[in-house]
Amino acid sequence: MKREDILLLFDVDGTLTPPRSVIDPTIESFLYERIKPKATIGIVGGADLEKMFEQLNGKKILQEFDYVFPENGLVQIKNGQEVGKESLISHLGEATIQRFINYVLRYLADLEVPIKRGTFLEFRNGMMNICPVGRQCSWSERQLFAEYDRKHGVREKMIQSLREEFADVDLTYSIGGQISFDIFPRGWDKTYCLNFVEKDGNFKEIHFFGDKTEPGGNDYEIFSDSRTIGHKVQSPEDTKRILEEILL
Repeated sequence: MKREDILLLFDVDGTLTPPRSVIDPTIESFLYERIKPKATIGIVGGADLEKMFEQLNGKKILQEFDYVFPENGLVQIKNGQEVGKESLISHLGEATIQRFINYVLRYLADLEVPIKRGTFLEFRNGMMNICPVGRQCSWSERQLFAEYDRKHGVREKMIQSLREEFADVDLTYSIGGQISFDIFPRGWDKTYCLNFVEKDGNFKEIHFFGDKTEPGGNDYEIFSDSRTIGHKVQSPEDTKRILEEILL
């Protein structure tokens, strides 16, 4: 098949990079030099564009990737140019957003966990990210909370509480990474970007690579979508191995 027949979409965190770390130069060169000539490539992540820059060595990703989809594809970038954007504020309205944020802050104020740091809620263009430990935690504090969460289900219990309180609002809750979870309107998961690429290209195959592919993980919907061929990976090295099997 020709390059324009195949689209490879990659999650970032845990798929192209170690969790909350930067891409290894060997993975980077492999992707750009050996894979890009054989297939159209794109990235789709829950984080905003600035966090993508941090993990993937800067703004050059706008030129290297054919598609860049921050915030699950609610921001659409093709060939380095922003071509579309959806807004959480216009979709939900200020009253609902404030009601939600007020509830989250009250819940977190009463939550007892081993440590708390800063930045517990990030409001993004197309989603909110909730972090019970605070995103300003250190690496060792992150590991401590992740282990505590595995034993006590802190994030799962909070999501259940939010589901009950906001049953009247059509929201999806998605656990990604080690310390936080995302909230967004139903259908605004990573499959959102598929609506764009389907209209934009005529791909015979769309492959998706992600690590959080289990139900409740933020890669689950796009991994299991009938429009994609899903690949569950354990690490960037695992992604490289599967790419070699498929294309090389």
